[in-house]
Amino acid sequence: MRAQPWTDYAWVDRDAGPVVRPYAMTGGRVVPASDRFDVVAMVVANRAAVAEAGYGLQPEHRAMLACAREPLAVAELASRLDLALGVVRVLLGDLLGQGLIELFEPPAAGGLPSEGVLRAVINGLRAL
Repeated sequence: MRAQPWTDYAWVDRDAGPVVRPYAMTGGRVVPASDRFDVVAMVVANRAAVAEAGYGLQPEHRAMLACAREPLAVAELASRLDLALGVVRVLLGDLLGQGLIELFEPPAAGGLPSEGVLRAVINGLRAL
């Protein structure tokens, strides 16, 4: 007698069990609703909104919200959940659209430092 009836199918990894493809998690979407999800952007769950949301979320959405109780970089979230970065961005777009997360983007770099700043750094290093 077999342990699981689905073990003969190609979509099952014998060691890991059923395998869900990324496009199934995102509903076939490959582009996030927002292009603001830089890998270093920080996301945090909006606790008040999450409490009101109820249980109408996918398991991946709930896992993201659980991980993002404290501010967390998008890349770190993908790593912790063992999901592709593209999938994480699409799912974060869903959560952002529902107001369930807040997004904090890193400030844009102000360009290259001036020549005076570079000379001061070099002089400081030489003084060591």
